[in-house]
Amino acid sequence: MTKASDIRTKTSDELQDQLLGLKKEQFNLRFQRATGQLENTARVRQVRRDIARTKTIQAQKAASAAKAK
Repeated sequence: MTKASDIRTKTSDELQDQLLGLKKEQFNLRFQRATGQLENTARVRQVRRDIARTKTIQAQKAASAAKAK
């Protein structure tokens, strides 16, 4: 689980890379669950929430950048 304070220190490019990695992991977890190979079922929830946390902070950064202009 990633803390919001850790995410806030990242640049927008790093956030985009992290989001891409989380989406890939979510995709792989969905396949593992469908084929019955998923061992850590709680990881699905963690990844989903990390994606939401990352998107929220991206939106906040975008809003503050737009407001600064």
